[in-house]
Amino acid sequence: MAKYIKPTLDTKFHIDFHWWQKKGQNLNIQLRSQTCPECQEQLNTGELFDWVDPETGEVFQIDRLWHCIYTECSQKADFIDDHTPLTTAIFRIFIANNNKPMSSVEIFEKLERKSADTILRTIGGRVVYQGIRPFVTAV
Repeated sequence: MAKYIKPTLDTKFHIDFHWWQKKGQNLNIQLRSQTCPECQEQLNTGELFDWVDPETGEVFQIDRLWHCIYTECSQKADFIDDHTPLTTAIFRIFIANNNKPMSSVEIFEKLERKSADTILRTIGGRVVYQGIRPFVTAV
């Protein structure tokens, strides 16, 4: 069993796709629950396509469902609102930022509710919510 290291306000987090596989959970089911009605009607989960990152020019194979949430649903005003549960809001922030690792302070700046400490206590504990875990760089 891996040793638990307590995260700090500077610890970066992300959606850990390997966690979903390890737990035998289906990430696509969770992603589909985050989609707007327009995207739900037009998507088949698991469909991949080539996508060019506009910032780096790199080409990636990306899931069409993820891409639709990232480019369409996350741009809507009600994607994250005051009634969105905290862990769901954090999950959606990662989707809206293409799963770029962020600290609880950076998440707070995007969410603008609760506090960075509350966010850290929520996602930095031993319980993993929606696959959100500390980001570990490959060695």
